[in-house]
Amino acid sequence: MISGLLAIVILSLLVWNYLRNRWGGPQYPPGPPALPILGNLWTLKFQLHHDTLIQLAQVYGDVYTVWLGHTPVIVLNGYRAVREVLISHSEDFTGRPVLPLFMDLIGEKGVILTSGYTWKQQRRFALTTLRSLGLGKRRLEALIQEEAQSLLEQFAARGGTPMDLAASVTHSVSNIISLVVFGKRFLPGDRAFQELHTAAELVVAASGTLWARIYDLAPGLMRLLPGPHKKAFRYFHILCAFIQREIEQHRETLRGQPAAGQEMDVIDFYLTQICKTRGDLSSTYTEDNMVQLVADLFMAGTETVTTTLRWALLYMVAFPDIQEQVQRELDALLDPSRVIRYEDRDRLPFTNAVIHEIQRFANVVSVGIVRRCVKETELRGFAVPQGAIVLPNLSSVLYDPEYWETPREFNPKHFLDTEGNFVAKEAFLPFSAGHRGCLGEQLARTELFLFFSSLLRRFSFRLPEGETQLRLDCVLAATLQPYPHQIRAVLRSPRRHVNSGEVGAGEPRTDL
Repeated sequence: MISGLLAIVILSLLVWNYLRNRWGGPQYPPGPPALPILGNLWTLKFQLHHDTLIQLAQVYGDVYTVWLGHTPVIVLNGYRAVREVLISHSEDFTGRPVLPLFMDLIGEKGVILTSGYTWKQQRRFALTTLRSLGLGKRRLEALIQEEAQSLLEQFAARGGTPMDLAASVTHSVSNIISLVVFGKRFLPGDRAFQELHTAAELVVAASGTLWARIYDLAPGLMRLLPGPHKKAFRYFHILCAFIQREIEQHRETLRGQPAAGQEMDVIDFYLTQICKTRGDLSSTYTEDNMVQLVADLFMAGTETVTTTLRWALLYMVAFPDIQEQVQRELDALLDPSRVIRYEDRDRLPFTNAVIHEIQRFANVVSVGIVRRCVKETELRGFAVPQGAIVLPNLSSVLYDPEYWETPREFNPKHFLDTEGNFVAKEAFLPFSAGHRGCLGEQLARTELFLFFSSLLRRFSFRLPEGETQLRLDCVLAATLQPYPHQIRAVLRSPRRHVNSGEVGAGEPRTDL
């Protein structure tokens, strides 16, 4: 009798809490029916899968609400709806909500997870510093060219034998951002750097796991329980400890009193900024923000470019006709004796189109990152209250059938006109857009072009002898990862393909 009454009381409290959250506060756009406590997590299978969100839009429209537990999230699908948040009303959605897992793990520090004045000051510093270090200039481009050459040498040393490309590609890409933030590159066998990679990968991946959804649902309980979520905390401490050691080494090099003009990397510039603003009560230039800003730049600067390049090489194996057409264009239009430059993209419309199509089709950022509405506004006829969490589904933009002829096919013609000239597309938003667009977009674009074109000019990428199957579906994590594969990088003869056929667009191919 007592246990039955207790169950009724608990159930009543849960339903009351559910009704209070759903109808006692601001009204949100309608969406799928939600359960008490879980909200729509069961419907979403405890993950924000881009295709699930696109399918829900077919039922509930381009703007609808899903409940992650007791937290409402307004989801926007398709270019027109997403554009309103990212571009038309960009200033209204500059806030960044921090869900319980990352509040406990990182807190509101750095640039990715901050809002308001802190975010503005940290972002402005990051942009200014990246420009000072040569972003968009020959100095930084030269460093990327050197790292690309090092990767070519590593592949050549394998003599065309099968290998998993992930480790070598990751190391080379992360060395670029390491030069930017730490002022140095690391050798492939450096154990501390390998541990840093592992730590960064696990921290980034944590946001896409089932455990993250459970943690956000019941943070008080999860803080007490063991589980995989504890690994994220352990590796985040490893990541921060590595950065703090680098900061101490920089302090010793600068003898504790950095001066303008001595700076060689982000840490140098930040130490200088701390000295400049000492005594300024409004300054957000602190040790904690410095550590997290460096972590933000390192993780973001490694993950997306590495993953995109891995997909790029897999697609070249999957679509050999497109690989050959890229190589024919490179052979025909570039001097094989000179290093490829970023400005060469204007002479290589097909290669440029293929790189853009890789970014569109692979869409490594999946749904993107949530925003918080900083003031009451309206979206496509729906009132959006201040503080509302909004998720612009970037995949729905990159697969929007209104803007892409064959959205679910790998088709470089999406970026070519009828005469084979490269054309930019307004619905191409892999880096997001607006006030919170990707800080490192220019750096990422340069890396992708230089690495991809250098690799394709030097090698042909193929499956191991006797293998015919290539898995092109993805592993859903914080980014959309390819499954591990053994690939052969076979050395090419210079100008082998110059006269082997027309340089231009091939027919679209599909794997979905």
